[in-house]
Amino acid sequence: MSLPTLHPAFHDIAKRVNNWGRWGADDEIGTLNLITDEVVREAAAAVRTGHRVPLALDLRQDGVQTGMIPGRVNPLHAMVQINQELFGPGTVACSDDAVTMGLQAATHWDALTHVSHSGKIYNGRPASTVTAHAGAEFSGIEKPRHVVSRGILLDVARARGKERLDGGHVVTPEDLEAAEELAGARVGPGDIVLVRTGQIQLYLAGDKHAYAYPSPGLSVRTPEWFHARDVAAVANDTMTFEIFPPEIEDLWLPVHALDLVEMGMLQGQNWNLEELSTACGQESRFTFLLSAMPEPFVGGTGTPVAPVAIL
Repeated sequence: MSLPTLHPAFHDIAKRVNNWGRWGADDEIGTLNLITDEVVREAAAAVRTGHRVPLALDLRQDGVQTGMIPGRVNPLHAMVQINQELFGPGTVACSDDAVTMGLQAATHWDALTHVSHSGKIYNGRPASTVTAHAGAEFSGIEKPRHVVSRGILLDVARARGKERLDGGHVVTPEDLEAAEELAGARVGPGDIVLVRTGQIQLYLAGDKHAYAYPSPGLSVRTPEWFHARDVAAVANDTMTFEIFPPEIEDLWLPVHALDLVEMGMLQGQNWNLEELSTACGQESRFTFLLSAMPEPFVGGTGTPVAPVAIL
């Protein structure tokens, strides 16, 4: 019996955005290749005031996860020693702690291996190269050694005159262009794009179930827009990144598959863009230097990240 195939519209888009082989058969970092030394030098020029804005949620046991995604547990924090005088009475005392958590529990990057489709991951490698013992053999989250570039906030909620987009709002290329016009800056090669919907306001107000579902998010049409602009990475302020429930019936996580598998483009979720939206609005500029280093978990299919925008 043959396995069901993805919607034909998905495969049509996949052909248009596919980057397999673009940076060679051995490439494991995809569109991060677009962040060149020249791009970073130009990104540094975006720093004018030195105002630093943190974009990460707190890592906490009562965090953003609801149990909707099996195994993706909020951080379980335990003290393993408290003021222990390791070298005898009267010596310096140490406190240590340990954490068990899903690597994508809170603010995070998805590695290119986070999803697969049709038995493949980025650059045409077999999905079977992700194993229980070693995790991701190729394109693990440790492979991007540095993620620093010009960031640009596409504040779709603000551009549409709202504090927060409705739960069923599909963020389209037209929305991105409206936010780009508001920003007064054009998205270009090597940029890291942050898309604000305002959805995270629900989590910050204490309703993580409403935050998770239903959720505004990116349309299946947006990967072509990012591909045309040569965007290096994209993150937003929602749990699922893309519109949820999906815009095409029974086509689940197509944007994940197009971004990560076909384009090889890093994507992030659960980024808190509220303070950044305020700061950008006050300074009337929406570009900045963005530092968003992955934690180098070898073989990881995702990683917690504590991004900082520097205006």
